[in-house]
Amino acid sequence: MHRNRHLQIRMLTEGALLIAAALVLGYLPPLFELPQGGSVNLEMIPICLFVIRWGLRDGLIGCTAFGILSVFVQGAVGYGWVSILLDYVVAFGVVGIGGIFRGKVVPATVLGFFCRFVVHFISGITVYKILVPTELFGLTFINPWIYSLAYNGSYIVLDLIICLVVFAVLSKTALKKYLTGEDLQLSEKKAV
Repeated sequence: MHRNRHLQIRMLTEGALLIAAALVLGYLPPLFELPQGGSVNLEMIPICLFVIRWGLRDGLIGCTAFGILSVFVQGAVGYGWVSILLDYVVAFGVVGIGGIFRGKVVPATVLGFFCRFVVHFISGITVYKILVPTELFGLTFINPWIYSLAYNGSYIVLDLIICLVVFAVLSKTALKKYLTGEDLQLSEKKAV
């Protein structure tokens, strides 16, 4: 019982700190911003770190909490409540599915980003189809499916690459055990 309470408190504390860090990173000027919107920043690093460390259940809860908070703290941009729900709450919430690969940096991160992309893609072909025809990267898109693929894929892939590079660097340091959650396993063994 003591072990579970200790780890639960640790998970909640880390979740609060990492979500707060993600919200702060979301306030920083983006590293890159597409002309039609969609920005590349560092907010996904703490979110993915939480998912990698704590797994599916806690990852889904933490990511959904981040999505909800980002609507109110960072401000949501969208075409009505459906786009805000899809592009913030659901899109960030499903990043937690990467927690299936708890402790495995690359699969957890890639799956989380893929799930996020799927939700943004669905939003693009349903809600944002009103923008088609539109230009992106000097091309005119008349098909909402192709536009959503190009638009959402462009910044999601860049965000994913940044996360993977940062995690690759961290895995070469003393933070590797923290990144993969090995320190949690050591805490569990000591508590028994």
